[in-house]
Amino acid sequence: MKFDQSKELKDEKFRRLTGVRKGTFSKMVDILRKADDLNKSKGGRKNKLNVEEQLLMVLEYSTNVGNRYIICQYEKSIKKIDK
Repeated sequence: MKFDQSKELKDEKFRRLTGVRKGTFSKMVDILRKADDLNKSKGGRKNKLNVEEQLLMVLEYSTNVGNRYIICQYEKSIKKIDK
């Protein structure tokens, strides 16, 4: 599921999907964004996925370990990263 789609979910469904509440998710994004800015201050190429998409993908995978269906939804994004 893309981040734009998950934003529209109600709080309970979002928590069921990711394992965290929306407020916690936004705090995690802020922390990751600061860390990414520190990393990128030295240079480097841009990420192909934004921070929200990256975090959402990790949380979905970690809450559904063993479920290959989630990975198939991100197949296009993962192929972009490999190129």
